[in-house]
Amino acid sequence: SLAAAALAVASVAHADVIYDSIPNVLPGNYPSLGYQATSTTEAGDHIAFAGSARKLDGVTVGMSSWALFSSWSGDARYSGDSTGFEHMLTLTLYNVDNSGLVPAAGTVIGSVSKNAFIPFRPEADPTCAGGTAWRGADNTCYNGFAFTVGFDFTSSGIVLPNEVVFGLSFATQSYSTQPIGQDGPYNSLNLGLPGGAPTVGTDVNADAIFWNTAHAGFLATGTVGVFSQDTTWTGYVPAVRVEASNVPEPTTLGLLGLALVAVARRARKA
Repeated sequence: SLAAAALAVASVAHADVIYDSIPNVLPGNYPSLGYQATSTTEAGDHIAFAGSARKLDGVTVGMSSWALFSSWSGDARYSGDSTGFEHMLTLTLYNVDNSGLVPAAGTVIGSVSKNAFIPFRPEADPTCAGGTAWRGADNTCYNGFAFTVGFDFTSSGIVLPNEVVFGLSFATQSYSTQPIGQDGPYNSLNLGLPGGAPTVGTDVNADAIFWNTAHAGFLATGTVGVFSQDTTWTGYVPAVRVEASNVPEPTTLGLLGLALVAVARRARKA
């Protein structure tokens, strides 16, 4: 019975949203960063968390798909599913290196890769101007389709610091550490950049994102080919939601059980 009491040491964890820059109601689409179009390998942001929960449970990223099934229905790789396709995405969390003049992505805290389902954008509505966009339920015409992808960190055991840099990476035809070398709907896959301040937590520098692009002409202050801070991004906030639980603490019953076990051990020795 003493051993059973000693096992009751973990309090029930409750997941909290500690950072959120994804719109509460997902619109038809929002501004976004196209990886193939901007020579991008990785993009993300420097964020700080609200509350005290720090045991990482999951990260959700807001994205935008501009690919139409009709553009790829003749390709055997994508002809089997008119709703979407799968593509490997990697979400990485970094410690913040504040040793220099500007924050930098430091050591890796953790990373999850998944073969995510990417929806095709709805087909064009001829009543939209130009005849190439699709019409949403709000009667607005959009060129891309907003959606989210979740990354499960529950088994990682990661306890977060108060601030991190996150980065989303995936391969396109020409860019990433291992470019695919072939055209595909992944060339029309973007990271969402909705405007406005996060509803939970803090975007540490609202004028900056973290970005690794191979094209120096796109950068204002970042370093070409390096996942680094780049400025002049006011109004464009990378879309991400981070959920965490309280780090389990011993319950009163658990502490009592441990104390009784200690007493019993001392009694046996006596």
